[in-house]
Parts: sequence; structure tokens; C-alpha cells
Amino acid sequence: MEDKRYAVLIDSENISARYITAILDEMTKYGIVTYKRIYGDWTNNQASKWRKELLENSITPIQQFSNTAGKNATDSALIIDAMDILYTANVQGFCIVSSDSDFTKLASRLRESGMEVIGMGENKTPRSFKAACSVFTNLEILLELDAERAKENSYQKANMDEKTIKEAIVEIIVENENNGKKTGLGELGNSLLKKYSDFDVRNYGYSSLSKFIEEMDDTFTLYKKETTILVVLKDDGLKRGQLEDYILECVRESNGEGVDLAAMGQKIHKKYPDFKVKEYGYSTFQKFISHISGLELVSENETVKRVVEKETEEPKPMGGPFKAALGRKKKEKK
Repeated sequence: MEDKRYAVLIDSENISARYITAILDEMTKYGIVTYKRIYGDWTNNQASKWRKELLENSITPIQQFSNTAGKNATDSALIIDAMDILYTANVQGFCIVSSDSDFTKLASRLRESGMEVIGMGENKTPRSFKAACSVFTNLEILLELDAERAKENSYQKANMDEKTIKEAIVEIIVENENNGKKTGLGELGNSLLKKYSDFDVRNYGYSSLSKFIEEMDDTFTLYKKETTILVVLKDDGLKRGQLEDYILECVRESNGEGVDLAAMGQKIHKKYPDFKVKEYGYSTFQKFISHISGLELVSENETVKRVVEKETEEPKPMGGPFKAALGRKKKEKK
């Protein structure tokens, strides 16, 4: 099945440049981005942080001078371009990146034309724009996920070596499994190219993707089902129960004080260097911890969280009317 094509249109006046990596990475889950355009006044010093990102991410800047109606003029330019792209019939969907309610009508109009509309913006985005989109993604959440990945990557090399590719393959397989899907070899290759446009197995000394995966640290298994080659994870990695037992042990050793979430992450990576939270179906370490029975997360402030053991309630003795009723039933049986 051919990937959907999307146009990504960004309103630079109320979206920070720090989100760009998260935005483009998120769009790889939906399909291929064929249009990447950003709107604003590029003569303004406030746009300086965006200028670097334009070149590195191949985004086309659309100049709109800030006159007396500068903001409305910028919004109008984005809306006009969106309608022009719609009538070319070159895409199946749009990604509108803005925290501005002015794009509510645009999102509704695009959906009326059969387009999928992915909205992205900050938490402050008005409800009207969120509701007009097919899907709306909170950029602060995406940034938080990126920060979690950065922490994990700090324990290893950050360049695109075989380890980086292996992690990407694991992430793709796990995400498919969570959605009840198997991962085909062809789909896997396409997903890797969407994530890393310069990926080529020949750079690693292989002539085919299947051979590259087969010999990758004995992590994956390839098998043929009818005419499709499927890729699965071998079930010989670090067991979840083993991890949970270690985390519980660390918390209990804290004598009721609990363990800082970041410190717990460091303990896990020190004891199990190959631990990757994505392999267990979670996007963040915090989410993984929150699903361990017997543990809970408490917040000390906005940024610091601690892992503590849940308090168990003592079972209440049966008494009063309930105990009396139970006694009457026993007598009736006799």
C-alpha cells in the first residue's frame, strides 16, 4: 500500500523552532511529507532561530512582511497556499502547525474535501481548532518524548551507527505489535528511509536489508508468510519481570522515601545497559514505571517526580449487619 502524501504548513509567528525535529519525526508515522513550508517575516530578528532550521530540514520559507495587519496577512498566506495545494490533488492530507484558532475554518474546509488534517500546537491552542482537525497533537508532549529519548541516547553514541538503526527497527516492530500488526521487510525498509533519508545498507557492507537484519546482534528473526517476509523480535531479551523486581527492590531499599525518577532511570541503565523502554511498548520511562503493580509516581514539583511504593489498605474485619446476615445464612443451611 502506497504511503499517504502530506503538506506540512507552519505558522512561525506562534510556534517555536525548538519543536521542528519533533514535528517532522511525528509526521513519519503518517506518511511522506512532500510540502514543507513555513510562513513569517524573515526580515524580523525574532525569526533568527528558525533560519537555521530551514536549511537543515529543507523547509521552504514564505515571506510575509509585517505591516499593520502583519499577523492576519501571514495567516492569509498560509490559508491561500493550503487551498492551492488542495486543488493540485498532489496530497492526501495536511499538517497545520499553529496554536492559533484562526485556522479552524481552514481545517474544517480541508476535511470537507476528504483530506486528513493533522493539527499540531501548544497546550494553549483553542479547543475550536483542535476539534476541527482529524488528529491534534500537543507539541509539549512531543518535546517531552524527545527529551526522554535524549536521556536514553546519552548512554550511547548519538551518530547513525548500527546501534541507532537497530533501535529504530525495534521501535517500528513494537509500535506495529501494539497496533496488532506484523512488520513486513518492505514496510520496515520504507519506514527506515522516512526516518533516515540517507540510510543505505551498503554503507554497512551489506547488499540486502534482509542480510543486514539477520546479522544484527542476533536480535531479530525473519520468516516467510505466503509471499511476504516478516521481521519479529527474538524472545530472549531482558524480561519485564526481571526489571520490575529490580525497580521494586530499589524503592524498598529507600526506607519509604522513594527514588527520584531520573535517578531510577540511571540505575536501570547502569545495571542493564541495553534497556530500551520502546521494546516494552511504552513511549517514556515514566509511562513504564506507572504501569508497574505496587508502585506509583508522586510529584515533588513540576519537574521532579519520585517512585514510591503504594500503600496497601488492611482488610476490614467483617462485622455489624454483614456478619449477622452471614450467621443467619449458616443457620438456615443447618
